[in-house]
Amino acid sequence: MSPLIIEHVSLHIAGAGLFLPIDLRVSPGTVTSVVGPSGSGKSSLLSFICGTLSREFETHGRVVLGEDDVTQMAPEKRGIGILFQEPLLFPHLSVRGNLLFGLRSAGSRRERRRQVDAELESMGLSGYGPRDPATLSGGQKARVALLRVLLSKPRALLLDEPFSALDDANRQIVRQLVFEEVRRRGLPALLVTHDGGDVADAAGPVISLGVA
Repeated sequence: MSPLIIEHVSLHIAGAGLFLPIDLRVSPGTVTSVVGPSGSGKSSLLSFICGTLSREFETHGRVVLGEDDVTQMAPEKRGIGILFQEPLLFPHLSVRGNLLFGLRSAGSRRERRRQVDAELESMGLSGYGPRDPATLSGGQKARVALLRVLLSKPRALLLDEPFSALDDANRQIVRQLVFEEVRRRGLPALLVTHDGGDVADAAGPVISLGVA
């Protein structure tokens, strides 16, 4: 995998800068934590990186993934996955349907279903394919959301407080699972969090955003 590189990025809205220009290199298989007070632009930075930032912002700098400058690419072309505080599973689809939506595979539908079921088993969710997402616990929903992102074969992963809605027990389990997958798959990952436990478990560099 390739590094995720943020080159002299700054964001402005209504003429005011959110934070001082950032230069950052996120190495494959590592989790870099982004911390700072509310309103400092942490989530806006992730939106800029994945290409979904509102047009009301004035932006400077660029995002490079490997050898590719993805700054002007459409979000779906960047190869960047993102996990949010809420799992955002499609309520009209089964667990398997949600995962098939994210799966990038040229195989037959039967082969893709087989792959999805194998991945569910690897997450400790064997037999959950036909389930309605509404019947899952918070921790189970978080695992399905993670798996859906991973099945899309991202080249980098953004984590926008994905553990904050979980209870203490599930929070520890899910964040360890996410960080293990980041390291196992060699993904560069950027984590926005207010939780010191997240930062400690990420065990990577820490970037603090202050008001510009």
